[in-house]
Amino acid sequence: MMAFQDTYRLSVHAVITNDEQQVLQIKATYDGGQWGLPGGSLEPGETVHEALVRECLEELGCEVEVCYMSGMYYHRAYNSHACIFRCRLTTPPSGAGIQLSPEHSAYRYFALDELSTVQRQRVEECLSFDGKVKSASF
Repeated sequence: MMAFQDTYRLSVHAVITNDEQQVLQIKATYDGGQWGLPGGSLEPGETVHEALVRECLEELGCEVEVCYMSGMYYHRAYNSHACIFRCRLTTPPSGAGIQLSPEHSAYRYFALDELSTVQRQRVEECLSFDGKVKSASF
């Protein structure tokens, strides 16, 4: 049972695709340089939508349009939940395209079969969204 003072982690992540339905991922400069969906943790007082827009602007230098939330997944290793949203890039403020934050060293669009098992499940469920939010535990 969780006590009121216990911490709880919640993150938001964007599924953004190109015209070939490849998925945008960014490479972290920390934690072993892993690739992942744009996004991050909520700050106190933020809604999930506010956090997602803020994280994408910080990490990509681009604004996003949030289309829908497709899933919420529990990750045992982090004792956290990750909310997955379908998003579209809108015109970046600078007009120069994706400009990564110092927290990320590269970006690239991946085919679905290049994604990890967990990431692929979350992305496939997002792209085939049927109006029912999915959930799973990993």
